[in-house]
Amino acid sequence: MATASTGIEPTIQAVRAFNRFYTRQIGVLREGLLKSPFSLAEVRVLYEIAHRQQPSATELCEELGLDPGYLSRILRGLEKRGLVTKSPSQEDGRQSLLGLTSRGRQTFATLDERQNQEVSALLHALSPAQQAQLADAMRSIESVLNPGPEPRTPYVLRSHQAGDMGWVVHRHGVLYAQEYGYDERFEALVAEIAAKFIQHFDPRRERCWIAEKDGEIVGSVFLVKKSKTVAKLRLLLVEPSARGLGIGKRLVGECVRFARQTGYRKIVLWTQSELPAARHIYQEAGFRLTQEKPHRDWGRDDLVSEIWELTL
Repeated sequence: MATASTGIEPTIQAVRAFNRFYTRQIGVLREGLLKSPFSLAEVRVLYEIAHRQQPSATELCEELGLDPGYLSRILRGLEKRGLVTKSPSQEDGRQSLLGLTSRGRQTFATLDERQNQEVSALLHALSPAQQAQLADAMRSIESVLNPGPEPRTPYVLRSHQAGDMGWVVHRHGVLYAQEYGYDERFEALVAEIAAKFIQHFDPRRERCWIAEKDGEIVGSVFLVKKSKTVAKLRLLLVEPSARGLGIGKRLVGECVRFARQTGYRKIVLWTQSELPAARHIYQEAGFRLTQEKPHRDWGRDDLVSEIWELTL
């Protein structure tokens, strides 16, 4: 192949050099990925099963571009380790639906946290400007190589960082005062919740997601530990300028996925009856209303609090 004559040879070598650098940087050449007994392909299969609602092997083959025989061998190995289960599809008897066992969810949660820690260590060596430059470069590579038929999601989700709790408290205070007439005591409650989250944060069992659009924070949600088997969803908020983009639904969906991966059996949340958009999101996600109680708080004497629950 006379690639040099076409002028593309320097680009080919640049791409190959970057591939060699990046595979070394993220550790995929090690015998076990993330200091585990699992290969890169096995970890990726666990990831897809954890983030999908009972996928079939056919779906995974299409998503990952794997040979069906190779994927079948991976799945058999994961089944033998007690990580993956198969159940017959009611719609198509030829298909089996895949899921993670309790051990599989715990194993994946450990691997997921290790990867977060490795990426965090990589990013902490960079300045905020360099982090933004790196993320932009990665998004550019993805959009060039795989533009896809649909436009990119106009927002991104990330974990919390320094300064985010101040934003959460400030925006809850401002928006709930403007939209529902709550006084500064509601802002104080949010401040207590945010402070407790930081002071007692358990990264294996808890998460905060921050939504950003065009470099600005536009939403947040927290999943915190209530007990060994019960998680609590807290402080869901989407800025008025970003409503209608599906951010609230996505934030709640991330909470549900993480709770399942971590091994929780139930998610509970406390909200108010006068928040129809949030209540609709919870209902769509499968939560059900279990308790209602009139109360007087935050300068209002006509409130009705609600408890919603989702069994996982």
